[in-house]
Amino acid sequence: MLRVYSFLMLTVFTACSSNNMLKEVKILPNYPSASGIGYLNNQVYIIGDDATTLLVLDSTLTITDSISLYSFTEKRIPKAIKPDLESIIITTENKLLLLGSGSLSPYRNMGWLIDPLTKQKDSIRLDTFYQRLQVSGLQELNIEGSCAMPGHIILSNRGSKGYPKNHLIFTHREFWKQQNSSRINTLLIGSNTDSTTFSGVSGMTYAAKTDELILTVSTEDTRNNIDDGTIGKSYLWIVKNISAKTKWKAINPDRVIDLNKLDNRFSGQKIESVCILKETNKLLHLLLAADNDNGSSTLFQVIVSKD
Repeated sequence: MLRVYSFLMLTVFTACSSNNMLKEVKILPNYPSASGIGYLNNQVYIIGDDATTLLVLDSTLTITDSISLYSFTEKRIPKAIKPDLESIIITTENKLLLLGSGSLSPYRNMGWLIDPLTKQKDSIRLDTFYQRLQVSGLQELNIEGSCAMPGHIILSNRGSKGYPKNHLIFTHREFWKQQNSSRINTLLIGSNTDSTTFSGVSGMTYAAKTDELILTVSTEDTRNNIDDGTIGKSYLWIVKNISAKTKWKAINPDRVIDLNKLDNRFSGQKIESVCILKETNKLLHLLLAADNDNGSSTLFQVIVSKD
């Protein structure tokens, strides 16, 4: 059985356990640009970075509902003004917090807080917090992933070939309510800063039973935080004992899974986000969302063995 460990250099070894498997592929031909995904009370929630609605699916990945967020006649919001909602956090009150990337102010400096039971929705301006992130040293803001863990919310800032650095940001669980004062601790993740082969963090989730951070990572031929580019390969990065590393300055993934080697159906897919459907002592049942810049979305259900 092949395992993957990477402590000092991200590019040392890349392999996939024979116990890892792609269980299901689900195409959503009429829903664009899936970029954030969450799972709560047997429901899957998906947001697209230029979509007008939040999509709701049941545990069989059948579409059951949607929640309207924007009024546009077109299926996709124009790129110049899209909110670029990239991730979903499950809050302590079991609400859905959707975050814009912050890569283009003012359009992408916003979020939504949604009660999935009542469908009540409140828009949130994130200008103050995002400005503090830039002052803290992030040269290009592009928040593409987020998740909650005990005591923290984690955000991921995706780099590009022009700014080949990925960062994790640890802050308070309700940072949007205290944008002027919520703590900000940033750390680098991934040691490969070669701009020709740079892989950007696109999404993440937290595995509570094992205290692991699971990240989706993809390569894309773009030199900035706004434009799309040719799609390359996608990976899963797994960081162990993340609770002990919240104040570190830099970390590497402890395990790297090359999704293209896992199954050739990942070829040409830009994996944007991940959520956990089920966690056991030995297995993680993950749902991955892909956006291929063509107006549709694809879901991949993957089973990953634990070490």
